[in-house]
Amino acid sequence: MTTAKPENRFINTSVTFPSPAKINLFLHITAQRSDGYHELETLFQFLDYGDSVTFTVTKNSVIDLVTPIKGVAYNDNLIVKAAQLLQHKSNTDFGVQITINKILPMGGGLGGGSSNAATVLIALNHLWQCQLSNDELATLGLGLGADVPVFIHGFSAFAQGIGEKLTAIQPPELWYLVSKPQCNISTISVFTAKNLPRNSPTLVKGLLINTNFMSSNFCNDCQGVVIKQYPEVANLLAWLLEYAPSRMTGTGACIFSTFSSQKEALAIQAKLPEGISSFVARGINTSPLASSVAKLTKHM
Repeated sequence: MTTAKPENRFINTSVTFPSPAKINLFLHITAQRSDGYHELETLFQFLDYGDSVTFTVTKNSVIDLVTPIKGVAYNDNLIVKAAQLLQHKSNTDFGVQITINKILPMGGGLGGGSSNAATVLIALNHLWQCQLSNDELATLGLGLGADVPVFIHGFSAFAQGIGEKLTAIQPPELWYLVSKPQCNISTISVFTAKNLPRNSPTLVKGLLINTNFMSSNFCNDCQGVVIKQYPEVANLLAWLLEYAPSRMTGTGACIFSTFSSQKEALAIQAKLPEGISSFVARGINTSPLASSVAKLTKHM
């Protein structure tokens, strides 16, 4: 005797969710743990720019990534890993076809892979009707990457630990020009570099209110390592600093420059040196993924 699968109104229906970029307004490394992981303090903010992921729930248990990412094996893809992890955790019999419109660069420090994984966990939790809480999803996601929890919770946050201890914060929602030279940077190579600072002083959370995060009190500890190894990043950063406060995000190679208006950001974008990819986006403190889930839940 077979058990009937529960009714699911999303079967064979395609639903698209955003997968936004993030920037690290600062990134301080305070220690290295005995297991090799680094303790850090950083401030995540989302951008109103990113990938989009479309899901079609199926009655079989197959996870089908319709649009493979060049250079990433199926079993190494965080999209696939996230779907498999949730499928196992929830013991669901449903499967899914996944299509991604990938516009975020790999190796850029914008959190594209982590964001994709978070979108998969959030979306399939609803589409498969798994009924896991965000805290449960964040715990699952942490095994895929330290940045995944902030994308799942969906609010700008001061992060501590390896990036999983989050405190909501509201930095100014400025306009950013995000620029990338023609190089990709390995996160592992940065965090294993001998000259990476690992002793930045810890911050007091209360001092993060009404603060200029582009001041000299804040920095990206990874930036010095990267600009020594990648002259493309060093040259672009030096050029951008002539026009606006600028800083590398994450482990690079993307650099964000801050502006008070879209018009100002677009004006500098038009002057960028040849061969530099870029986009202009606004910083936002609530992830568009959270808004999409709220709309979907409202109509369920």
